[in-house]
Amino acid sequence: MPTHPQVRAARDFLLLHRSDYQTAYAGFSWPQLQLFNFAADWFDGLAEESPEQTALWVIDADEAGGVGREAKLSFAELRDRSVAAAQWLAGLGVRRGDRILLVLGNCVPLWEIMLAAIRIGAVIIPATPQLAAKDLADRVDRGEARLLIADVADHAKFAELQVEHGRVAVDGSGSGSPVPDGWHDYAEVVVDPDADRHFPGVSKADDPMLLYFTSGTTALPKLVEHTQTSYPIGHLSTMYWMGLRPGDVHLNISSPGWAKHAWSSFFAPWLAGSTILVYNYQRFAADGLLRVLESTGVSTFCAPPTVWRMLIQADLGSAKTSIREAFSAGEPLNPEVIEQVKKAWGLTIRDGYGQTETSAQVGNPPGVGLKPGSMGRPLPGYRVRLVDPATGENRTDEGELCLELDPRPLALMTGYKDRADVFDDRKNEHAFAGDVYHTGDVVSIDDDGYLTYVGRSDDVFKASDYRISPFELESVLIEHPAVAEAAVIPHPDPVRLAVPKAFVILAGGHQPDAETAKSIFAYTREHLAPYKRIRILEFGELPKTISGKIRRVELRHAEETHVGRAEFEFYAGDFD
Repeated sequence: MPTHPQVRAARDFLLLHRSDYQTAYAGFSWPQLQLFNFAADWFDGLAEESPEQTALWVIDADEAGGVGREAKLSFAELRDRSVAAAQWLAGLGVRRGDRILLVLGNCVPLWEIMLAAIRIGAVIIPATPQLAAKDLADRVDRGEARLLIADVADHAKFAELQVEHGRVAVDGSGSGSPVPDGWHDYAEVVVDPDADRHFPGVSKADDPMLLYFTSGTTALPKLVEHTQTSYPIGHLSTMYWMGLRPGDVHLNISSPGWAKHAWSSFFAPWLAGSTILVYNYQRFAADGLLRVLESTGVSTFCAPPTVWRMLIQADLGSAKTSIREAFSAGEPLNPEVIEQVKKAWGLTIRDGYGQTETSAQVGNPPGVGLKPGSMGRPLPGYRVRLVDPATGENRTDEGELCLELDPRPLALMTGYKDRADVFDDRKNEHAFAGDVYHTGDVVSIDDDGYLTYVGRSDDVFKASDYRISPFELESVLIEHPAVAEAAVIPHPDPVRLAVPKAFVILAGGHQPDAETAKSIFAYTREHLAPYKRIRILEFGELPKTISGKIRRVELRHAEETHVGRAEFEFYAGDFD
């Protein structure tokens, strides 16, 4: 069974024009399909075309942070494993439309089960194992899960949860831990060499396939629905932005349970016919990651800004890698990080932008001119419009980034979903108001169509009647050698309405004292306009979502009720 011809044609068009943005953008159109099943109509085709090529390569870090246990599966082997898993799940009673809560780390069964569920037409609810028991119970409840699949090591979190098709235990670490009473054992999945290697996976293009809980940076997580085509085909734009090619070895640093994992560790690489490489570690160590990059022949590498910021603390120049493309997504990447990587590796980290609700919308594709600080231009398949968040009027300079819905991007979610008794449909009304999809992010645009991130519409604030972009100030702060990470929020001020306050995580070797604060204040005075200058500094930790995004909303709320001066808080006026 070959790969789906229409999807193949769209993919090959983007591969052919990967360095010709104008042609790719103007000539690309989303495949319009009535039926599509990613496992049967695409992955099985890869297994037929390149059966011996490695589809999945999982490496576990050893105790020293280097290369430990490894597992490699070819496209043919993973096809057979996923068919066996689909038959086994069907034997448990799983049917089309049933919802499966999948709580696994980066272990081989994660990919087997994802493909198996897609074959059946079940709806996958990915969740990170880092979630607490109450969060998982919420996902079972709001997600209306009918089957739970989790690592045997996490079974206690599910002790009070019962669902229709039961609970499945996976020994993801290979520890040999016993399966708890009342759980199904995933180890029962065995490939029968005499069995049919094709599971009759047939799905309507608009059937639901994924339900993702957002990371909740400003509110409670929303439940996002994607279809059998919106992510599986929609990530053609992501593949194009990344510059993936058939045969690439692609390493993405991402935790399962979040949409970025599906972006870069599932759909986009396999759309390109690339090998997915995964590196598991208990605690991040830059030296260990660099050794993996050197020893595995990684050609394309994606990491979130947090990892890039930690990597530049290491000796990047000593690592001899074969990386062709380096990129980042999840949050805007500070220019200082980009510059340091370029000096060490001669590579420019290409920024990209998207959401759980979409695939990559905006980006800097390979071989195309970049502009410092810009996240790029709209990617093939997307038409964007800037809208004034207050008036709804179209803007040509700065405004909320919105997606035009005529034609509707294939990769866009169907909408926010939840149980009828708790769902507030105003979320959808707001998201799709005015015949566009509202991202909630404010950007500026230049004459060449390059977009620059300003901030979340609810993060941007006014000080002395000037609009302040937290990201712009944070990018200057992180240039200072003492600053590892920073978050800027408004601090109430009786005269200016608000003044910028920075919460700072210090780099190693620096102390949270007056001398460090004085140095940082001096640097911001030199590099920021007077109305943008940081007026208050506080050293400490930053509240983050489980996926690693800074929760500025928590900082803002705490600041509104804050009384007195914190222990490690300093004012610019202290040093005048």
